[in-house]
Amino acid sequence: MRGSLGTGVAVLARAAGSLVVNKLVATLAPAGGLTLLAQFQNLMALLTTLPYDGVQVGLVKYLAPLRPGSPRYRTWLGAATALNAAALLLGGVVLALRRQLDWGSLLIFMVGIGLITGQAMLGSSLLAAGRLRAYIGLTVALAALSTAATAAALWAKWPLPRVLLAYLLAQGLTLLPALVLAARAGLLQGLQLRAPISRVALRRLGQFLLMAVSTLLFGKAVDYVLRDYLLATFGPARTDLWQAVAKLSDNYTMVFSAVMGSVFYPRLAALAGQPRAAREYLRGVLLLLAPVLAAGLGLIYACRAWLLPLLFAPRLLGAQALLGPQLLGDWAKLLSWLFIFQLTARARTGAYIAVQAASAVVFAGLLGWLLPRYGLQGAVLAHAARYGLLLACCGWMHYWANSRK
Repeated sequence: MRGSLGTGVAVLARAAGSLVVNKLVATLAPAGGLTLLAQFQNLMALLTTLPYDGVQVGLVKYLAPLRPGSPRYRTWLGAATALNAAALLLGGVVLALRRQLDWGSLLIFMVGIGLITGQAMLGSSLLAAGRLRAYIGLTVALAALSTAATAAALWAKWPLPRVLLAYLLAQGLTLLPALVLAARAGLLQGLQLRAPISRVALRRLGQFLLMAVSTLLFGKAVDYVLRDYLLATFGPARTDLWQAVAKLSDNYTMVFSAVMGSVFYPRLAALAGQPRAAREYLRGVLLLLAPVLAAGLGLIYACRAWLLPLLFAPRLLGAQALLGPQLLGDWAKLLSWLFIFQLTARARTGAYIAVQAASAVVFAGLLGWLLPRYGLQGAVLAHAARYGLLLACCGWMHYWANSRK
């Protein structure tokens, strides 16, 4: 109960920070600012997906049963550091070759990405060690600093690109308290910069990295390309309508993901060696969440007429026409994630990649068919159809696998 309450505090802090940043940009930045914020956050995600969804996920799994500071603990932490550095170096090279940012902005951007990646790795280590209070403190500090920096930059009437860089660097400042908290918890004792890196640890963490590559290619990259297409086709002002719905979705999706990552996934990972218990746990959570999510998303739809202007700006009220299919798709998406978490916990790399690839291909086909016919509405219709099919396939595969036991 105490862990769940602490996780709730951290999640609420992140969600509140995100809501305030969205509101500030929607009201104080020029038209299209909300979409440009999302595109910048998407660019951040392109560089941090491999560390966050790959290395850190594996790190929690392998550090959880170990004593902080032990030789094996240091081995896993060293391997994770090496993989994170390699992933960021690769991402920086790709950005430099594509020339998406000028050299000064690229340098600031990469420094910020490096700082938040270090903070996230230390946060994962604290979580694996059961230091939930420290983890919560970091989450609250990150939300507060990024929100304050965005507000100050917009109030000073900085150009939006500078506002976005300030938003990133403020998050990176949380690396300092993360180092202090990790040191106090004994997580950094015995670490040596020149210590040899274990090939076994690299290989095992690499399995999770492969899963993150699929998320990068078939998730984040698809979102980035889609937003680019919508901006070019419909313009920033109209795309903001779709982005408002997507941003609203991102907020409760972030809450769900954080809770599942802190409560559901560690328990599922601990049951990896007990398939029957894992299946029963998954089924119980699924039966609990399906009606709860339906009720919550239904309430959001009922309140759409005043919720959208409240969270964003009155000019984005037209986004309510796009909300229904988005919410339906999100219900299916969040439930399908429960099945995908199981693949991650069991390190079933091939199955995970296959699911991500098939989902992305179906989504691309749906977008190609629906966008020319329905405009912006086609994007949310494709979203609903994609995750409805994914949930149906995951449910059928789970039933088929259980019927064979």
